[in-house]
Amino acid sequence: MLVVCAVMILFDSWMILYVLNRIYNLEFRTQLYLRGHIFVMALYIGVFLFLGQVFGGLLVGLRKVGEVMFSFLFTSVLSDIFFYFIVMLLSYKFPDPRPLLLVFLLQVMLSFIWISVFGRIYAAKFKPFDVLLIYSGDSIDNFRKKLKERQDQFNVSFLVSADTEEEELKALIDRYNTVMLWDIPAGKRNKIFKYCYEESKRIYSMPKISDIILNGSTPIHYFDTPLLLTEGNPLEYEERIIKRLVDIILSLVLIIVTSPIMLITAIAIKLYDRGSVFYKQIRCTKNKKRFEIIKFRSMVEDAESAGVAVLARENDPRITPVGSFIRKCRIDELPQLFNVLKGDMSFVGPRPERPEFIEKFGETMPEFAYRMKVKAGITGYAQLYGKYNTLPYDKLKFDLYYIEQYSLWLDIKLMILTLKILFTKESTEGAGDDVVAGGMKE
Repeated sequence: MLVVCAVMILFDSWMILYVLNRIYNLEFRTQLYLRGHIFVMALYIGVFLFLGQVFGGLLVGLRKVGEVMFSFLFTSVLSDIFFYFIVMLLSYKFPDPRPLLLVFLLQVMLSFIWISVFGRIYAAKFKPFDVLLIYSGDSIDNFRKKLKERQDQFNVSFLVSADTEEEELKALIDRYNTVMLWDIPAGKRNKIFKYCYEESKRIYSMPKISDIILNGSTPIHYFDTPLLLTEGNPLEYEERIIKRLVDIILSLVLIIVTSPIMLITAIAIKLYDRGSVFYKQIRCTKNKKRFEIIKFRSMVEDAESAGVAVLARENDPRITPVGSFIRKCRIDELPQLFNVLKGDMSFVGPRPERPEFIEKFGETMPEFAYRMKVKAGITGYAQLYGKYNTLPYDKLKFDLYYIEQYSLWLDIKLMILTLKILFTKESTEGAGDDVVAGGMKE
């Protein structure tokens, strides 16, 4: 599959090189020769590889064919836009985009055929893992539903409780090469995990909150034994300064760029029902500090007239036609740029929750407060890798992973990945009944 991806990249790059040399090079004030072509193509291939890694457009066989195609489309679009930007700088004008558009169409068409063919070959050659699923608790039914969505990767051949007799459990483990450990108490899980590791099994394990926090720890060697250091404040001082500077600069740029869209949206909302344009609501950010979040109103006025906080459901009748459109396009989120500029939010961080839900979730999930060790964000790990109706406990794990693994590179990656998520339906869906009811199921 590495060769398959290499051929795909080389073929796409060759088409770009062809249009660079035969068409655009003639429009440059100073024409490129060998070293110039190598430099431009090195930039293009570097950006292509970077975006392919971020979006997953090069994971042929490892992800579903349709998902890889969709990711590759974004990789190609942004890479070709970057190439056009280089051409524009070298020619001191806006060159004719039609040759590049033709190349893009050929890239997408031929790459889609390539991905489809070799994705099917991969699926035929490498069958899903036969998995022994060892579980505890009553959350297993929800997890089995998730596994059904990835039957191309996993085939649960046998399911057994972690409370089974030790010798019987070991005998079952010996029969399988892949083992999944789901929601097992730490003490019992450690014994099973060590046996699986000793027998060189492939192990998938559901992490506990403490596992995710420890995963972001720093190893130190003060004594003759390894130690793990976990800081109470995950972000270093210089990281907080850099993150804030990025927020200020990026929010100012995007406010200017998107101001026409915001103006049109405001007019459309006002004309529809003569109601208020903005929707303001109290949310919580770092250290449980309360602030007023700003969004374009997508629901009818007084959608919570009873005074009770209610999550948006699938096909929620309170959403207006204008609101439905701006929610699908994420336009309703644009006014949050002012929250970022003000300092209440960051571009990347845990989703800002309402105080009522924080209190409700905290009753059965005290660790929910951990996610407020950093500022809330417009986008984030949970928003991108989860769904709107993902259970709060799972979202918390995503948020804690982001907090403990924080880096400027991770922020950049998540912001770029947000471009892809804008065009997917799952993250805009309303909450399901389990989430609305409280979402305490794991």
